[in-house]
Amino acid sequence: MSLKTKILKFINFKNFWIHFTLILVSLISIFPFIWLLSTSLKGNSENIFAYPPTIIPKEFTFANYVGVWHKVDLMRYFINSMIVAGGTVLLNLILSSLAGYPLARMEFKGKKIAFFAILATIMIPFQAIMLPVYLITLKLHLVDTVNDTMGFIGLIMPFAVSAFGIFLMRQAFLAIPREMEEAAIVDGCNVFQVFWKVLLPMVKPSLAVLAIFTFIGSWGEFLWPSIVLTKEAMYTLPVGVNNLQGMFSSNWRYIAAGSIISTIPIIIFFLAMQKYFISGENEGAVKG
Repeated sequence: MSLKTKILKFINFKNFWIHFTLILVSLISIFPFIWLLSTSLKGNSENIFAYPPTIIPKEFTFANYVGVWHKVDLMRYFINSMIVAGGTVLLNLILSSLAGYPLARMEFKGKKIAFFAILATIMIPFQAIMLPVYLITLKLHLVDTVNDTMGFIGLIMPFAVSAFGIFLMRQAFLAIPREMEEAAIVDGCNVFQVFWKVLLPMVKPSLAVLAIFTFIGSWGEFLWPSIVLTKEAMYTLPVGVNNLQGMFSSNWRYIAAGSIISTIPIIIFFLAMQKYFISGENEGAVKG
């Protein structure tokens, strides 16, 4: 056997174990979701806590989805979540871009200090600042006891901009050659026009990445809405699905069905934006 053949065999053998490990880790990661989906499709006659667990239901039924849809106002929860997630994504894209642009393209005193101060906030968990944020929200009357609009603002504003978003957009702007900006200035564009018409369209992949992460985080946020909200009509999907546990005496089939329904928008949003995802992540990582 020639040396070349031996090397090719070794490479193929190595790739096999790499692929095998990746597939195994993927199956372990996705197993809870598969189990949740299986539970939502099982009828009342089937024991969902059987051991060993049965992944494939003996008798498929969509009665749990129909039941949970009629028992609670999931559509209202869905609309509330869309308003909160949509507003959070929109504000993050606008504010993070406006903050990242001067940090990347302008020179001013204290620029590095400001940038590192923003980065330092990543290390502070939201739970550590939740009490002062809650008190500020109450002082500003951004709660649903005033009206629904103020309640939505109170849910959105604490997450309207993030250090991660500012960092990601700064890295994206740094990757654009300065010649593009100089050419636009020569053509008569002012600073805002350069930002809006030239640079911003060139960082669409990074905007898509920021939108995906922000949407997923906002859609799945449970702690803040559960603290701020007082009216059931204002519940977002995570809070509404959690409320199923008490309403149906822990009917896990309904809870599983409600959880699956709540994940569908995230999957659709990710699939719609995935073509920008990889390129956008790379743009944010290659230049410092």
